[in-house]
Amino acid sequence: MRSLNYVLTSVLLLIADGFTVHGPSAPLSASLGSSVVLPCYVDEALPVEDLEVEWRRADSETLIHLYQDGVGRPEVQQQDYHDRAHFFTEEIQLGNFSLRLDNLTAQDEGEYTCTVHSQQDFGETVAQIKDVERLLVSGSEESISAYVGEDVTLNCSVDSHITPEHIEVSWIRTDGDILVLLYENNETVPEAAHEQYRDRVEFFTAEIPKGNFSLRLKSVRTEDKGVYMCQVFAGDLSANATVVLGGLGE
Repeated sequence: MRSLNYVLTSVLLLIADGFTVHGPSAPLSASLGSSVVLPCYVDEALPVEDLEVEWRRADSETLIHLYQDGVGRPEVQQQDYHDRAHFFTEEIQLGNFSLRLDNLTAQDEGEYTCTVHSQQDFGETVAQIKDVERLLVSGSEESISAYVGEDVTLNCSVDSHITPEHIEVSWIRTDGDILVLLYENNETVPEAAHEQYRDRVEFFTAEIPKGNFSLRLKSVRTEDKGVYMCQVFAGDLSANATVVLGGLGE
């Protein structure tokens, strides 16, 4: 009888324990604009009937994504995550409830909770995103000097692993807010330049994949003297650096 009681107790404990939801063993890091997978899974497949999985921001309870009644429910996502948060739908029946988050922004840093409900049981795990790549832009600390008629380089370096297709760069002459040169949609747009600079400015195209958006200004004129700003936009982030084109000798 004692043996039977032990067996019954073991079975009841197994039922009470339900299932365990696993997550990442360490915080996740990724580059701005890239994708990251937030792990969430169970050891054995759960019945799809009555299965509900929800991902939320732990700091605000914002709903990131929901799986319910056998389908994903993107229509109930918070607006910022539309078209960015996805389940691996074919994996759900295997017990994989991981979430892929695309086009990362700095605001995506934080903790996320994956909660799994199945029949009378539930479990949850937490995933943390940290160290999303920041946008750092540097120029020249010292004033640039040149002789009239020479070519000059105005430095602008983007210290990030963001790929060029996720970046927009505008070189602006600050006194008058004049557009000197534009880079967007993964290409230079020379026709956007002000007529004063058209056909006299260019990027070092081969250097762009390395984050080098320095500007070559050809045949410098006395009226080119001034302060130039390299403005960089990537997603919701922006940063800039200035370069002073100073003494111009005859």
